[in-house]
Amino acid sequence: MPLLARLLRTGRWVLLAGLAASYPLLAHYTTAHQAAAVSAQGQPVPLTLVGALVAVAPATLIALAVAWRSPRRTLWLAALAAVLGLLAWQRALLEAHFSWVYLADHVVSNVLLGVFFGRTLLPGRTPLCTTFAIMVHGPLSAQMLRYSRQVTVAWTTFFATVAAISLLLFGFAPRETWSVFANLLAFPLVAAMFVAEYAVRLIKMPWMRYEGSILDGVRAYLRSSREGAAPAAPPQPRS
Repeated sequence: MPLLARLLRTGRWVLLAGLAASYPLLAHYTTAHQAAAVSAQGQPVPLTLVGALVAVAPATLIALAVAWRSPRRTLWLAALAAVLGLLAWQRALLEAHFSWVYLADHVVSNVLLGVFFGRTLLPGRTPLCTTFAIMVHGPLSAQMLRYSRQVTVAWTTFFATVAAISLLLFGFAPRETWSVFANLLAFPLVAAMFVAEYAVRLIKMPWMRYEGSILDGVRAYLRSSREGAAPAAPPQPRS
């Protein structure tokens, strides 16, 4: 790969990492401290405007990416522009309630991830973590099939629980408490789940210590999705 291409690729990942790290910090700060900032001109600038902009940014970027890849790009870009125009028109309402947008982002993302995992537990389907494991290890033993299904159940339960706690905290706890959970603890909780899964795997199947992780399976799954590979067939226990 040419040097310029490598630099551009590295720069892209650094930018994405920076955005991923700064978003929860900005979201928490604007939610917990809706005070006035001071601009370079010495005029008070409400943090509510910053909060509103940060709140709509993820959905806007995702919608823009989807619209750009769509064969009906012009139509979808026009629709996105219309929605953004409506939000600008209702700017005062958005600024007054931008924390509800944060709530929607947090709950909807966890619900969608829960559905993404949970729907593969339906009869006749291959549990998602089983698919990950097959892509890394090939045919699985009966014990590994059973364990990978249990891991899929655990992730489904995790995302559903996070969404439920988020709603409860938003409704009954101080807004700052909810923001700590939804914004600051989002990534650490996911990381804790990976660590917990690895610890349980070492206890139940110690020979799997150096046999890869669920992240390896996720990478293989994403790579096969990009390449248009067919989904894994329902697994049979390895003899």
